[in-house]
Amino acid sequence: MSLVRKVLPAPLTSCAVFALWLVLARGTGASDVLLALAFAVGVPLLTSRLHPEVRVRRPLVIARYLLTVGFDVVSSSFEVAWGVLRWRWRRPDSRFVVIPLELRDPVGLAALAMVTTVVPGTVWSELALDRSAMLLHVWDVGDERAFVARFKQRYEKPLREIFE
Repeated sequence: MSLVRKVLPAPLTSCAVFALWLVLARGTGASDVLLALAFAVGVPLLTSRLHPEVRVRRPLVIARYLLTVGFDVVSSSFEVAWGVLRWRWRRPDSRFVVIPLELRDPVGLAALAMVTTVVPGTVWSELALDRSAMLLHVWDVGDERAFVARFKQRYEKPLREIFE
């Protein structure tokens, strides 16, 4: 391992921390730059053991996945808002749904947890100890079998392509 890699194990993180510190400090005085430099070197060194080794494959799948999630966030926001407005006339079919998982990569599972929680109407509730299934609370399920198939197709399958 080279000396530069030992001092800066995550150069992009160091650059981001340096720039963020200067933005938050609202100045570029000598003390601000020295503190930014200290944090830019220190934070990645102290957290280097927390960074998993991730090999991301298929950048086009990532772009398509981000667009899918973005679209789902917007459309689900409207669906949940509409469900709240018509609450008196039609109660949502809220319940817990078990989703069987094929995805086993820990970083992929973390991404799935974040996406699930970001999309309105779904909340990640539990992961089986053997990672074979997850429990979601869903605002308005409808047909459970169709929901599970759609969830796996839209969220789990692309993450398997990216991480496995």
